Amino acid sequence: MERERLLLLGVAVALSACWFGSLASAQMIHPGELKALKAIRNNLGDPLKHLRNWKKSDPCTSNWTGVICTQILDDGYLHIQELRLLNKNLTGTLAPELGVLTHVTYLDFMWNNISGSIPKEIGNMTSLQLLLLSGNNISGPLPDELGSLPNITKFQLDLNQISGPLPSSFANLLTVQHFHMNNNSISGQIPPELSKLPKLKHFLLDNNNLSGHLPPQLHMMRSLTILQLDNNKFEGTEIPPTYSNMSRLVKLSLRNCNLTGAIPDFSTIQSLLYLDLSLNYLSGSIPTNKLSSSITTIDLSHNQLTGTIPSNFSGFTQLQKLSLRDNFLSGDVPTNIWQNITFKATSTLNLEFQNNALTNVVGSLNPPPNVTIRLQGNPVCRRENELGIVTYCAPEDGSADAPANYTFLNSSNCPSQHCPGYFEHVPDAPDPCYCAAPLGVGVRLRSPSIYDFRPYADEFRSYVTSNLGLEPYQLVIDSFIWQKGPRLLMFLKLYPEIGNYSGEFSASEVQRLVSDFATFTIIGNDTFGPYDLRNFTLGYYQPDVNLPMSSGMSKGVLAAIVLGSISSAGVTGLAIAFLFYRRHPRNRNQGSRTKSASKLSMKVEGIKEFSFADLEKATSSFDITAQIGQGGYGKVYKGVLGDSTVVAIKRAQQGSLQGQQEFFTEIEFLSRLHHRNLVALVGYCDEESEQMLVYEFMPNGSLQNVLSDRYRSPLSFAVRLSIALGSAKGILYLHTEADPPIIHRDIKANNILIDSRFNAKVADFGISRLAPLPNTDGYVTAHISTNVKGTPGYVDPEYFLTHKLTEKSDVYSLGIVFLELLTGMQPISHGRNIVREVLQACQSGSMFSIIDRSMGPYPSECIKKFMALALKCCEDQTKARPTMLEVVRELENISSMLPETDTIASESEPSISGTGGSASQPLYARRSPYTSTDLIGSDLVSGVIPKISPR
Repeated sequence: MERERLLLLGVAVALSACWFGSLASAQMIHPGELKALKAIRNNLGDPLKHLRNWKKSDPCTSNWTGVICTQILDDGYLHIQELRLLNKNLTGTLAPELGVLTHVTYLDFMWNNISGSIPKEIGNMTSLQLLLLSGNNISGPLPDELGSLPNITKFQLDLNQISGPLPSSFANLLTVQHFHMNNNSISGQIPPELSKLPKLKHFLLDNNNLSGHLPPQLHMMRSLTILQLDNNKFEGTEIPPTYSNMSRLVKLSLRNCNLTGAIPDFSTIQSLLYLDLSLNYLSGSIPTNKLSSSITTIDLSHNQLTGTIPSNFSGFTQLQKLSLRDNFLSGDVPTNIWQNITFKATSTLNLEFQNNALTNVVGSLNPPPNVTIRLQGNPVCRRENELGIVTYCAPEDGSADAPANYTFLNSSNCPSQHCPGYFEHVPDAPDPCYCAAPLGVGVRLRSPSIYDFRPYADEFRSYVTSNLGLEPYQLVIDSFIWQKGPRLLMFLKLYPEIGNYSGEFSASEVQRLVSDFATFTIIGNDTFGPYDLRNFTLGYYQPDVNLPMSSGMSKGVLAAIVLGSISSAGVTGLAIAFLFYRRHPRNRNQGSRTKSASKLSMKVEGIKEFSFADLEKATSSFDITAQIGQGGYGKVYKGVLGDSTVVAIKRAQQGSLQGQQEFFTEIEFLSRLHHRNLVALVGYCDEESEQMLVYEFMPNGSLQNVLSDRYRSPLSFAVRLSIALGSAKGILYLHTEADPPIIHRDIKANNILIDSRFNAKVADFGISRLAPLPNTDGYVTAHISTNVKGTPGYVDPEYFLTHKLTEKSDVYSLGIVFLELLTGMQPISHGRNIVREVLQACQSGSMFSIIDRSMGPYPSECIKKFMALALKCCEDQTKARPTMLEVVRELENISSMLPETDTIASESEPSISGTGGSASQPLYARRSPYTSTDLIGSDLVSGVIPKISPR
């Protein structure tokens, strides 16, 4: 033990010498700030490990995605002015000592794995202008002290787990321009006091848990251009008529906010480009006053609007999407909406009128080829042959439900000229054979005011290059893809100008371009909205090769050499101690996990062994843009293998690594599990101190994503039932046919994945979830005793109390998933439990009031039986729940009751009971204004719903 203690002491001394030697080398940093940096290092795992070349002559030291800048002030000390550590895989928490850094203007820790809460001491950083913490795991409330930042202009805190209310102290932030706090769990009322903010431009709080009413005072934000509050839980509030006075508003998005009442007259806002009020309960007629002629997107779908489609929709010159689907609109189908639009080759116009009460077409419905019209679900389609509108009444195929994505293909006409190394042909350069080294930049438009980007690509390129001081040909939009929000993820390539015969940017030019993106100095644009920096792909411009070098040797550099020598001596001593430690017989077999010939090897039929290089290439070096998920084990990436196979790569983080024998045992075990409703293992990687599992890729993501994605067309009852049946079959296989059997233990909507045909496949099962096996006497226990694990809301109540895990624990969790499929509710939301809410509705005779209203028409008897099964699965007492075999049989029985047009598509796998349906069905529901009693019932059959005591 004494040897180990001495070794650890040597490690600590050597690392401290290296770190402090590098920091103090160029010039004396203020002692208080140096102490704060030490605390940051302790909390985040040495975040400055790449920033060791401190030089008195350089105000900033960087490797371009990690920057620390200093400034010499009157006291003669160096003071930290910028601290930017973007996408550095930092873990740990934010240190309260950050409050000491009162001269920092830019604090950027975006796209890391930082957890914990935001320290209230950040409110002491009085020089702070940008607080950038997007894409971490930060939780807890927003401190009131953040309202004391006198110079703050941007809060970028989205994609975290921040909870609690929005502090009313934020009303004191008279310089703030951007609130980007979407995709958190912020709750409560929007403070009316925020209406005092004179400079606020962007108010993005979508995908939170806000409640209460919409403050009518927000119209007093005289600089506001974007108000985006989608997917919140406002309590049946109306849209305040005062919002029509927001004279500078460019985008208003209030999708899925429980809004009621009439649509205000927004014709007074002549700057408005984007209006989305879909998935609410708005009623009355559509205002007839003309909106801005430049508007691109109007989405009023999935409401309760009545009356006719106004004629004023024909005056828009930039319109790309008009969605009025799933309302109660009557009268004629308009035939002149596109008459004032001059279409480019890439321009499109999507007109969505499905599922209304439109009865006639006056004149000829003969739009240009750029226009898509959808009329299915209207009475007018009964006359489709007579009116010549068959094309527009055809069933939906989903192709026009989302805007187009794009990938650039460089087709140079210079095959004889080979560009060396990282160099590429610059496609739009005056000389088409010009070769240059690109600098890659990943950005995301947070709230664009357009539906289709393609007609605006040239405008976007001019906008960005003019801000960067480049020519338009120096920027190529390599690819873009629309994400939920909707937000637009883009990958850009910047090239040196053609007069630069070296074909490369200088190091200082790279630093300037990176800094311009990272510090958001690019001036905002109403059409494209605020942007989000995701990553840099440096390629040729790797910092270890091209870091700026200082001319001459200052005293600070000389001091760095001396201290560096001391540090090197410490490291050398540490190395000797480590070798001695390794040579000791007891420790000889410990060391790197890097694969070698002496290590265990394994060949499993059908399972491929991948090299680290294979998977690194498949994911573009595990780029953040390839990340599609994250859990306690690590991250999941989408990858494209060399043979173009798309896969999901599950990369374990250090704390989740197994021993090699255990890892290979799990792979061998997983390779024996084959079922159409289980996610298939493709291969694995075990080298470079990495453990990765490669699975088939599921393009529609998780069931949780499908149910919560309001931008996607809603799922029909038949598809929901099919997902339930597929999930149950997959779990039944784990319980009864896996050898040895598996209790999943974490069944939830996020662990049920959906393939391209909307088949359900169970994920995240493994050797750690084995069911009990017979002991030496042949006796099998009925449970596993284990610490409580699982996801809140899905956990079996008995398991939570007794720590006894059984197959019926999976039945309970699956029952919760069934309730989600039926209601669209979350297991736990605002302190409300889904089982309790559903049970109360059923016992009061109002079961159909809680059915997900986006489902469309459904057979009431099937709903009753499915609901009864779901609640039976959720019984408190284990013995009262059905077995998984009984669950599968009942679901097959329900599917056999579906009308022929809605029957679940047959599968190659035979059904358990032999009653599976055979007809195909549409993937999505269509809500019709004509509902009849055979589709939606009102009273429960006595005895159908089991009695469960509310918890």
